[in-house]
Amino acid sequence: MKITEVKLGILSVPLRVPFKTALRTVNSIEDVIVEIHTDTGNVGYGEAPPTGVITGDTTGAIIGALKDHIIKILIGRDIDDFENLMKDLNSCIAKNTSAKAAADIALWDLYGQLHKIPVYKLLGGSHNKIITDITISVNSPKEMVRDAINAMKRGYDTLKVKVGLDSTLDIARLSAIREVVGKDCKIRIDANQSWTAKQAIKLLNQMQDRGLNIELVEQPVKAHDLEGLAYVTKYSHVPVLADESVFSAEDAFKILQMKAADLINIKLMKCGGIYNALKIISMAEVVGVECMIGCMLEAKISVNAAVHLACAKQIITKIDLDGPVLCSEDPIIGGATFNEQEITVSNDFGLGIKGICKLKYID
Repeated sequence: MKITEVKLGILSVPLRVPFKTALRTVNSIEDVIVEIHTDTGNVGYGEAPPTGVITGDTTGAIIGALKDHIIKILIGRDIDDFENLMKDLNSCIAKNTSAKAAADIALWDLYGQLHKIPVYKLLGGSHNKIITDITISVNSPKEMVRDAINAMKRGYDTLKVKVGLDSTLDIARLSAIREVVGKDCKIRIDANQSWTAKQAIKLLNQMQDRGLNIELVEQPVKAHDLEGLAYVTKYSHVPVLADESVFSAEDAFKILQMKAADLINIKLMKCGGIYNALKIISMAEVVGVECMIGCMLEAKISVNAAVHLACAKQIITKIDLDGPVLCSEDPIIGGATFNEQEITVSNDFGLGIKGICKLKYID
């Protein structure tokens, strides 16, 4: 199975409601799609969202990295030369993790198709269903309560609540949500780097003292502030999840070595795809640190790849793969089934994607 052509396109999908964090507000998904075509007629699909405030990858940068570097090292290559393909993909350009992830996902898709096995079984095949949380965007307490109630009505029992836009309101927001969802609903919070270490400890301990029962806090301090992250981990009553601080296996190694976080968040767009995510997972398994698997604001293709990884590895115990259910429509044919909080992986070969509706190809 040889690569004959790589096509690029733009997928646009409106969101149900605006997605608001301490870093950005988004109204629709506008992702770059990669289609890798082969001489056997098989097609592998990948996807990359532009998330400039986190990864630094804009739409133009993703397309440029693919056209000027990545595609050139793929054309004419045999899919079964997989290890060399992955090494060349990761060395052909520095950084540009989202573009690399899109190509990586498409290559794993084809590798599974070649060997007639779903990717999750290729990677270990631990289970075929997972349960995701759903994100509650940061807004006024009243709006967040409304969104939390709607999420509960849709069957979700774990909420990931965005905080940090105005720290003086964060406890009021969470108190209002906890009051309406009751004690059995899990609440995890994401500060998106908004606090200093001392602010984080003060706020988090106040939250627990008020009985808010926060399951974990995601990235309370700046990504580069590993000492601050370690300080929060040591003194906070809430377990700490490292997210933006972890882009690579090297980052994960340093955080694990410093004991700077209680958990590690893996996102394919940060680390460059499944190949590199497996390195992070191996280290976490050695030291016994559980992982979350998350996504940026992505449509079904790349999130579907994360589903396969989550279904393969038991060290991934927390799931934050709500991108597709935040969309107002699903233009992707095939792949995992997203039934609100319950996600069931497909047993089709590869990643199971069959096609995309409304895709606008790029010349």
